[in-house]
Amino acid sequence: MPNPGQPTIKPGDTGAVVRRLQRALRRTPNLGITVSGAFDAQTETAVKEFQQGAGLTVDGIVGPLTWNALPDGAPMPTLQLGSSGDVVRSLQTVLTNGAAGQWNTTPQGIDGDFGPNTEASVKAFQIFGGVTADGIVGDQTWSVSLHAASRTLETAVGLNFVID
Repeated sequence: MPNPGQPTIKPGDTGAVVRRLQRALRRTPNLGITVSGAFDAQTETAVKEFQQGAGLTVDGIVGPLTWNALPDGAPMPTLQLGSSGDVVRSLQTVLTNGAAGQWNTTPQGIDGDFGPNTEASVKAFQIFGGVTADGIVGDQTWSVSLHAASRTLETAVGLNFVID
């Protein structure tokens, strides 16, 4: 089960569990979903569309059957100055490969260390994606569309880095 132990949620609910739902919906893929933590009208519509497509009862309420049918909604790691490892290396690869003609600033190397050059590249990518340019890769930045075949930064880097 990709979303074990999640409570039943409905329109009007807020918090971390709603963010998990919104990330899962984005991964269906429904790139129109904003990860805000508020079960708003946009989220309700997306839930109903997902339920319809999955052959579930269309009620806009996310219970065990809907949770089980959705992809994993766990977050990607938050990356920032000082982060390191394979996920940073994958991020640097995506930022390098897409920079030309898009955000034009590369991390100047793929070494797995999130240093000042990676931070500058992330900020340029965030401006390109229309999100807050703070140099921190969190839900907002992971959700940025790469304008290529329904891909986002998180799907390009790899959902194998999702954490629980």
